[in-house]
Amino acid sequence: MSPGPSADERLQTARWRLLNASAAEDARVFADEFALAADDLAATGEPCWDAWSAAFTARAALFDADLDGAADAVGAARAALAECLPSAEHALTLAYLAHLEVAADRFDAAMHLAVDASLLADQLAGEPPSRPLHQAHHWLSLALTRLDLEELAVAQSLRGARVAAALPDLGDQWQLFRLCAQQHAELAQTVHRRGQLDRSQQLAQAALECATTARALPWDPSDADADLLDVVQAWALTLAGRLDDALPPLRRVRRHLTAGEGGLWLVGYTDLVLGRLLTRLCALDPGAHGEEAIDLLVTASGAFAAVNDRRRYRQCLLELGQATAAMGSTAEALHWLEAYRAETTRAHRRGRELWAEMFVRRSRLREAERQNAVLRRHALEDTLTGLGNRRSAERRLTDLRLDVEPVSLAVVDVDGFKSVNDQNSHLHGDAVLRRVAELLRQHSRTGDEVFRWAGDEFVVVLPNTTEAQAVVATERLRSAVACAEWAHLQMPAPVTVSIGVATTGPAGAPGPRSWRELFDRADLNLFGAKRGGRNRVRASGGGQHAPAPAARPGGLPADASVDDLVAEVLGTTPRRPGWAFDDGTEVAS
Repeated sequence: MSPGPSADERLQTARWRLLNASAAEDARVFADEFALAADDLAATGEPCWDAWSAAFTARAALFDADLDGAADAVGAARAALAECLPSAEHALTLAYLAHLEVAADRFDAAMHLAVDASLLADQLAGEPPSRPLHQAHHWLSLALTRLDLEELAVAQSLRGARVAAALPDLGDQWQLFRLCAQQHAELAQTVHRRGQLDRSQQLAQAALECATTARALPWDPSDADADLLDVVQAWALTLAGRLDDALPPLRRVRRHLTAGEGGLWLVGYTDLVLGRLLTRLCALDPGAHGEEAIDLLVTASGAFAAVNDRRRYRQCLLELGQATAAMGSTAEALHWLEAYRAETTRAHRRGRELWAEMFVRRSRLREAERQNAVLRRHALEDTLTGLGNRRSAERRLTDLRLDVEPVSLAVVDVDGFKSVNDQNSHLHGDAVLRRVAELLRQHSRTGDEVFRWAGDEFVVVLPNTTEAQAVVATERLRSAVACAEWAHLQMPAPVTVSIGVATTGPAGAPGPRSWRELFDRADLNLFGAKRGGRNRVRASGGGQHAPAPAARPGGLPADASVDDLVAEVLGTTPRRPGWAFDDGTEVAS
């Protein structure tokens, strides 16, 4: 006998059922679902589920027209969310709350929530697809539509569709493609009204493609969802100029809905689209369908006013004014246009205030991000040389897996640096440090990392590098500094560096087991190189490598090979560079 679902799985199931019921027009559907889940949601004691409990309480209050109760519940949900970690679940809750605030006509609060949900969803774009993430885009798209932000609503619906397409649930995919079709058609209508006919055609075609994709899925939607997709597709056909193809499905859906099979909002939506289609037919054939179009738009305006869809209510008022004016009913047209003007003046004033506030908020967020980036850079970067600083080096060293692979560390010190400052100036000293840093960075192997540790001391991290390989690599660094041209800095003698190298041993072998121990050994070897005469590399094997006394001060040409540089410094003939300990044992590179 298989075990039943866990408490968390039951809550997840209840949440999805309540979200589906939230979109239903019949308040009884939501009330029944909420009655089954309310106690479980309120009893978890977990902030994220407390937020959902409060959010669904707000939805129930809106169904009861209790705006104050809804506002209090949304406030409780936001307070609970403040204790939750950023996640797709968090983004979904914010998007759902934004939709509730729009439904309550609290547009300022809805805008804030929508901005927060959008920012969080964007941050999660690189994470694996999940149902909460695509639902966050779904509810955010719905909220943005009612905020008259249609371009953003289309973008969110497309993001949601991409996430849903990567998930196995066909019902979710169907809903998101249907939403994409609807949002493209909405935007196509808006840009057509602005006179952007080519773009309207493109958006209408995109709506048709989304609708076709939804129909191709092996999914059987509910009657209401199927009717809505038929209306959206007919609307897109209308905007694409295919009026004869659009009229039959719209007539069929309206007959179905007027027989009592649809909710008030869907009836209004169908009447609005059919009214628009008949208005276009009337423009082609004056006198035909005009009165019917007016009646449909009046019915649609009443339906949208009843369900508090102010955006589409305004659209109905505008199109009633235009349609009655085209029919010569001047007084009636003035009535509808005056109602539209009063409604839009309020909406536009609110919109300007909200856009200004959101612009300021976005600007502050971007400035905060810029300041944080500057602070992070200053915290981890040496301002003089541009290398990572000691804090950055310690972070990198802490991340090393010393027990998995060989790691070498080189500590580099500029020879006689105090005399550089004393005999010249601190500005000369700064120039020397910048030049040494540049040479170390330029001549390091790919994958090696150079940091300025302190003063005239640098460290080089050489991952996955044995001691023999590290000696060859650091000898190249030493010789690059010794052979560099220093005359332009008016130095009395070439600048040189001493280098101490330490390497972790293989697993089970004796050797440094922490980066601090590794650093101490490298620093001890640096001390040995200094005492041995400077301008040399010393490793833990006990030996040290010094340049030949006859090394020419000017160095080789700039195009000399690494082998030639090593040979020049060693005073030997060019060959594959090696290195010998004091006992004469040779180590190949």
